Amino acid sequence: MKVINLGENNTVLNKFVLQLRDIEIQKDMQRFRINLERIGEIFAYEISKTLTYSEKKVYTPLGIANINTPDDQIVAATILRAGLPLHKGILNVFDNAQNAFVAAYRKYDKGDDFHINIEYVSAPDLTGKTLILADTMLATGASLEIAYNRLLEDGIPSCTHLVCPIASVYAVEYLQKHLPAKNMTLWTAAIDEELTSHSYIVPGLGDAGDLAFGEKN
Repeated sequence: MKVINLGENNTVLNKFVLQLRDIEIQKDMQRFRINLERIGEIFAYEISKTLTYSEKKVYTPLGIANINTPDDQIVAATILRAGLPLHKGILNVFDNAQNAFVAAYRKYDKGDDFHINIEYVSAPDLTGKTLILADTMLATGASLEIAYNRLLEDGIPSCTHLVCPIASVYAVEYLQKHLPAKNMTLWTAAIDEELTSHSYIVPGLGDAGDLAFGEKN
């Protein structure tokens, strides 16, 4: 699996990540969602550079222009609920993409142990398509691995792009071991060094779902 950390480059992306992390700025839920949406657009633009293109003719009022546009059939998938604003940003760029949704959450057992529950999946046929699977936080990698493997029941994509703005070193290493390396790329904007005992990323940014949509019971 190829790993691309866009945060290593000096671009406006880093400003949006800073605002996601900032303990004061992130209190504004609308701004938090908009920043995630902007980040999704940036990742989608970068992913667009990897697609397959061919020349098309377009008829203008004054003549004919030849333009290279992508040919890939794209499925934009996300893990509910924190991934929704990120997903929207990706759809702003790939506006004709099909969509897939996975409802997955941590179910805590005794102590700090937990397992991943999946309650709902909605997906089109993925066979031969380009899958973009987005989730805001990549803490342990378990949710993304389980969601990806469940989506494979709906067909095998030709390639997969995992979009996770904030990741942990542990999760990146976990996915490199547990997901196939062929035709898969992990896109991130920051890779943090630590996890708490409850598997929250440090410094991270907190609970992305709560910050985007409000606290849950």
